[in-house]
Amino acid sequence: MTAQMTGAAQEPFSRRTLFWGIFASLLAAAGFFLLSTYAPDFRQPEGGATPFSKGGTGYAGLVEWLKLANGQAPPMERGEKDLGSPLASTFLLIVTIAPGSDPAALDRIIKLRSGKDTLFVLPKWQTFPLFSHDGWETKVERLPNTVVNDWLGRIAKAKLGEVKNTLSQINIAGRTVPAPEELQWVADDHPLIAAGNGRAILTELDNEPFYILTDPDFINNAGLKDERTAAAALDMIAMIEPAKGAVMFDLTLHGIGQKYDLAKLLVEPPFLALTLSVLVAAALAFLHGLGRFGPPRAEGRAIAFGKQALVDTTAMLLRRAGRLQELGDRYATLMRQRAGALLGAPHGLQGEALDHWLDSRDKGETHGFSRRFKAANESNNLAAMHEAAEQLHDWTARRLGERR
Repeated sequence: MTAQMTGAAQEPFSRRTLFWGIFASLLAAAGFFLLSTYAPDFRQPEGGATPFSKGGTGYAGLVEWLKLANGQAPPMERGEKDLGSPLASTFLLIVTIAPGSDPAALDRIIKLRSGKDTLFVLPKWQTFPLFSHDGWETKVERLPNTVVNDWLGRIAKAKLGEVKNTLSQINIAGRTVPAPEELQWVADDHPLIAAGNGRAILTELDNEPFYILTDPDFINNAGLKDERTAAAALDMIAMIEPAKGAVMFDLTLHGIGQKYDLAKLLVEPPFLALTLSVLVAAALAFLHGLGRFGPPRAEGRAIAFGKQALVDTTAMLLRRAGRLQELGDRYATLMRQRAGALLGAPHGLQGEALDHWLDSRDKGETHGFSRRFKAANESNNLAAMHEAAEQLHDWTARRLGERR
């Protein structure tokens, strides 16, 4: 009974509970990472000339109008992968340009949509957010022609007409609609929708199936408040694309779905395989660490016991200090004193006198000791020092053996 109570006190949670708690935490962290990575791509802008905007220059009304007319919402293109897909080529892509759009993104769209039906809607108004109502905006003034012409020049070699429009009504596919304020037009002898002789508000390029709507007030939220203009907007799209349901809106021009960072690189091909491999390796390392194989290895001493360890440690210290080159003469002097003591040299002999006495002990060769002593004394590298030390040691050991 006491043992059971002690075990329960030591382990307040079972291993299974801890495992599922860790698993749930990791799963929640992975979900938070993915959501925070892709959240900016799906965050809908409140204002501006985007398909999500409910302001006057936005196109949320046209999106809803197409949804009611066709029974389903038109798809949104969020990246170059969508533009390059075979399915995208079957759609009429509506590219709504805003004053703050990305010019490089427009150039990529023009290149990727070559040979495919695309409607470019030019900007017209400079607006300012209305802080009292989210998503609303107030019209400031019309954009200068130079600004609009910069966008128009990227699509076609044309410029906006300078003469102000005097027509009060415009005919769109047989439907008469009121002309918007300060109508924008371009010169064209064969317009799809005309604003008078030689003036076009909807024109088509000669070498590409690209269409340009010069005045956005025919399809934006401000224009669709009029019933006739709203009906004419569908007629205009049907004029370009008979299958009105095959319409897709671009979002990349407004910076949606085009922001790449390190987090996206980790969870998208081709680096997704590397990320999964690292996660699997980490999981295996974690599982391996849950169990122990055998007793833990005891940590060894930094400096071992014994004479050999003492010699090795001393040699290591001398090597790190850079003093090994200076040991040749010192070792030779030490061996001279040791040999004299072992062979019984007279007391008081030092230096060359001791060398002569040691040489006299060698009956087999002349100057045996002094020659070896000089070699050790003059050695200046480890190899020569080692060879000279061995010869001195061998000479001393041989003379000692002869004496015994």
